Amino acid sequence: MKKMLPLLLAFVMILGLLTGCGTTAPSADTSAEDTGANNSKTMVIGDTTFNSENWEETVDPHTTYNGWACIRYGIGETLVHYTDTMELEPWLATEWENDGDLTWTITLRDGVKFSSGREMDAEAVKQCLEHLLEAHDRAPDDTKIKSIEADGQELTIKTSEPNPALMNYLGDPYGCIIDVDASDFEKGIAVGTGPYVVKDMVTDDHLTLVPNKDYWGGLTNEQPKLSELTIKTISNGDTLSSALQAGDIDAAYGMAYEAYPNFENDDYQFSSIQTSRAFFASMNMTSAVIQDPAVRKAIAYGINKEGFVETLLDGHGVVGHGAFPDGFSTFGGDKVKTEEYDPEEAEKVLDDAGWKDSDGDGIRDKNGTKLVIRWLTYPSRQELPLLAEAVQADLKKIGIEVDINNTANRREFLADMTSFDIYASALVTAPSGDPQYFFTTSCLPDQSYNFGAYKSDKVNELMEELALEFDTDKRADLAVKLQQEILNDNAYIFCSFLQMNMISKANVKNYTAHACDYYQVTAALDIE
Repeated sequence: MKKMLPLLLAFVMILGLLTGCGTTAPSADTSAEDTGANNSKTMVIGDTTFNSENWEETVDPHTTYNGWACIRYGIGETLVHYTDTMELEPWLATEWENDGDLTWTITLRDGVKFSSGREMDAEAVKQCLEHLLEAHDRAPDDTKIKSIEADGQELTIKTSEPNPALMNYLGDPYGCIIDVDASDFEKGIAVGTGPYVVKDMVTDDHLTLVPNKDYWGGLTNEQPKLSELTIKTISNGDTLSSALQAGDIDAAYGMAYEAYPNFENDDYQFSSIQTSRAFFASMNMTSAVIQDPAVRKAIAYGINKEGFVETLLDGHGVVGHGAFPDGFSTFGGDKVKTEEYDPEEAEKVLDDAGWKDSDGDGIRDKNGTKLVIRWLTYPSRQELPLLAEAVQADLKKIGIEVDINNTANRREFLADMTSFDIYASALVTAPSGDPQYFFTTSCLPDQSYNFGAYKSDKVNELMEELALEFDTDKRADLAVKLQQEILNDNAYIFCSFLQMNMISKANVKNYTAHACDYYQVTAALDIE
């Protein structure tokens, strides 16, 4: 039997590798026995966002937006951590200092290992950041890193120009510190410093995690409690609700608001927090109908944001005015002016611009062209289809027809600028607690989230100032001016901001919502 045991083990491993169409982690032994985790503690989380539709195909933080999955599910950690007031605090770095110009000195935490067993020192972090800059589409422009030097646990970063937001950007999910040598980038599996390690992964289906036997303990000095954790992709809201009620999953992320009453009893619990995840509309500035400023202004007047939040979201959110929630830091949406719901004013704007209902069918027209808006959105964020229906009803009242394309295949349509007029999406506008992120990604030409091809010389000028300004009060003032510019152009309509609600069974412990929407799985996550 002793001679046969190695053969049997090898056979089992081969079967595991051949099963399904997923990928298996390239890490070392990660058995629950080695980590001390309780073998009976397994858990399944249903998640609407771990899918290719949301640019979260893998857990490789150096590709598109996959870093969200890496950090959310406890695989990777960043140099800095965000509090629920969106302030920076130490995580893998213990302190950092800027010389007032181009040089940053970062001290790394001692005693941290990657799940591969490799020590996390400055050389390993340097290697990670250099790979990030080579592979990622946003990181080079965001960070402006020119060179990196490593010495023990001290990292010295020089930027090509002053970058006050560098540490905020390094707290972005793409900033997860990973072992480049041990990670399998072809399969999309990263080896990080977090409490969990990838066991296997099938894109658009599931991610299976086991404890990291080398975990350093994190900010709360705890070891992972679960022997196995599965993130199950369930993009349909009804299916997610049914799965939690049936006991097929233990917790849910992205539950539709209409399903909440099913869980408002002692068998379940909610974790709630206000976030800067905006549900907003980007105007396609290449569309002929959208290029008419009267149409954009009328749409801004014509959407009943309050009604959407109170009726369709049942109050689980806040009305949006600017790019950030009202009262957010010193640059919230309450600092700007935008069109409030006023259907009569919307009708006047359209009348003055020559959009009339010439044939009496209820839809305005001009020069033989019907006022029809093609509204593109997607279903995995449960609020977005509801928003589309609300807008369709609101705008019909002022003579605008809205043709909704609610599709998981949004990438195909986004690649064809002639296929839509307005794109409605969800985005955390201040994931780093700093205003620069939203404007950089969504308002500058040729950037990743500028789906409407918006251009503004004034915005570009203000962004150049913001990128070089270290004074926080002046940065806030510039952020307010930037919001006002894009609102004056009616290039974006911010409808609401998410009140994050994560639902779990009553026996689940520490499944907690955070303002930045990052830290879903931690070492503290447990089930009784």
